[in-house]
Amino acid sequence: MVGSWTVIGSLFLVVMLAVGLFFGEALGGNVLALMGAGLAIFLGGIGSIVGVGVAGEKAAGMTAEDPDKFGRLLLLQALPGTQGIYGFLVGFLAMVKMEAFSGVIELTLAQGWQIFFACVPAAVSCLISALYQAKVSVAGMDIVAKKPEESGKSLILPAMVETYAVLGLLASVLLLMFAVRI
Repeated sequence: MVGSWTVIGSLFLVVMLAVGLFFGEALGGNVLALMGAGLAIFLGGIGSIVGVGVAGEKAAGMTAEDPDKFGRLLLLQALPGTQGIYGFLVGFLAMVKMEAFSGVIELTLAQGWQIFFACVPAAVSCLISALYQAKVSVAGMDIVAKKPEESGKSLILPAMVETYAVLGLLASVLLLMFAVRI
């Protein structure tokens, strides 16, 4: 599951790069910047969709057997969803940086590439961390199944995976705020 979605996300990134390389001149800087914003939103969203879905399947089965564990399982199921939010934030920040909402600015090709590549750390880290966080959350659900009083420990483990999504988010935000020159 994790490997196949990682491959799909990587292929999408490669396709976006190829489109940019071969058609960048024709598309222009604004389109390249929007492709970067879309990449962050899309890959973060895919990771979260798959991650929350996988964890939700496990939580639903466990809740069917013991409805009292629902509250403890819900947090574990929701954790992989944060990466989609991070990807959305980076995409939104990229659109703000390129002044997409005012429609006034025309980016150069170089500026478009800067924004594109500034979005990549969040895009890739959010995809991969959401998928792996789901695996760790599912494992944490086994802790809740056997020892519900230890559910706090089961939350710490997937939160460690979250750290790397936060670092990708931070890298992209810092790049967009301070490295991209418009």
